[in-house]
Amino acid sequence: MSFFANRVDDGYGTMIYELTTAGYVALFVVLLILVAAIGLIGKSKKQRHAIKTKQLVFSALAIALGTVTSILKLFDMPMGGSVTLFSMMFICLIGYWYGLKVGLMTGVAYGLLQMLIDPYIMTLPQLLLDYVLAFGALGFSGLFSNKKHGLVFGYLVGVFGRFVCSALSGIIFFASYAPETMHPVVYSVLYNASYMGAEALLTVVLMSIPPVTKALQYVKQMSGQ
Repeated sequence: MSFFANRVDDGYGTMIYELTTAGYVALFVVLLILVAAIGLIGKSKKQRHAIKTKQLVFSALAIALGTVTSILKLFDMPMGGSVTLFSMMFICLIGYWYGLKVGLMTGVAYGLLQMLIDPYIMTLPQLLLDYVLAFGALGFSGLFSNKKHGLVFGYLVGVFGRFVCSALSGIIFFASYAPETMHPVVYSVLYNASYMGAEALLTVVLMSIPPVTKALQYVKQMSGQ
């Protein structure tokens, strides 16, 4: 894997993969392909042509806003993870606006972008759990795109999907970081629930404010649904 990544010590005795220039380029190309593919998904051929431009623009904008707000951290956890400025909400909104398929693809694209910005790769399965599957799971918000209170329920389901993936990653790949007095399963569940739960609570409160709810509903109408 020396062409795309090299094995290095993370400074704490753990060997990880560090992306090479070719690795970053390849990942960026995959990201561009995913974003472009988002604009090709529609319910029918006629609808696909009508909404693909808005779909692509809104999805790309959500990924950009999610990335910017992920950098604006309200609280940083010592072993990775943070309470951000509502970053997960922007990705979940795409599922809520456009449905499950577009939501999942947007989530995966966002996860790849997060890996480009701050990669921590131990193995391929860990990469899939922490970036592709975890952030992709935010797209499960699309299951509630046409449901009453779908915005809040979809967001919570998306965040729960990410939590499950991150907790599994912690149990499988980071069990050695658990305190000796605590079982790795308990530690991973509590660790990931602490920051994701805090951000989810703040976000649900925000989305429940009437003016915010109306604004998001208005944007959904603008998005082409």
